[in-house]
Amino acid sequence: MVTVSIVLYRNDPKVLTAAIHSILKSSDVVKMYLIDNSSDDSLRNIVFDDRIIYYHNPSNPGFGAGHNIAINKAIEIGSLYHFIVNPDIYFESDVISTMVNYMKNDVTIGMMMPQILNLDGTVQNLPKLLPSPFSILWRKIKKPGKAYQKFINQYELRNIPSKQIYNAPILSGCFTLLNMGKVKEVGLYDDKFFMYFEDWDFSRRMHQHYKTLYFPVVSVYHAYDSGANKNSKLFKIFIKSAIVYFNKWGWFFDSDREKINNEALSQFK
Repeated sequence: MVTVSIVLYRNDPKVLTAAIHSILKSSDVVKMYLIDNSSDDSLRNIVFDDRIIYYHNPSNPGFGAGHNIAINKAIEIGSLYHFIVNPDIYFESDVISTMVNYMKNDVTIGMMMPQILNLDGTVQNLPKLLPSPFSILWRKIKKPGKAYQKFINQYELRNIPSKQIYNAPILSGCFTLLNMGKVKEVGLYDDKFFMYFEDWDFSRRMHQHYKTLYFPVVSVYHAYDSGANKNSKLFKIFIKSAIVYFNKWGWFFDSDREKINNEALSQFK
């Protein structure tokens, strides 16, 4: 059984409709949960298929907490595989069944992410090594140029062959397939994160026990906006979430970070 959740917040109905149509083309999907964190429920009108369950959640507890509502509902109906999807995703190929079938054949996989493309077809560099406070800061500053380029190529695993499947410590939450049996073991999203870093925290917890695979055999389009770099309110949320993350895992004395990152890099030697 395959389920899907999308957390909404005042989204463009046309963009959201494209995402929903992309997903519901797959007959594997039995339920799609729309968790709407908007103050009003106008997006309720987007429901056009009996597989869609709309849940208005105006208290807006955040991205991860919203998906947790859907994950718990999916567990209740016996879902085995669950997709976390952003509302600005769309795709045309058979992404759903290809990813699910691959996961079914390897019980060591906890979660997977496909190749994520910008709307112009260029690749978004979303798989990552575990971050340090320094790496977060350097991604914002981007200087000096030559040293930064060397750093970012390694940190975002940019020089790996474009179609290579590999085990990445960090996967983006914009489009992720979860093995629900493994989710029951490692736990849901940590709702201390309102937005940002919740997917990194979740990836790390899953990666400790199971493979967290980057799977560029299939791809989806993502209208990535990088809001924290443009909006001061979102930037404050980003900083707050970064503090939550490093308070949880360690700032400069994270005993497992170097070991996990070295193990990830060893795949490519």
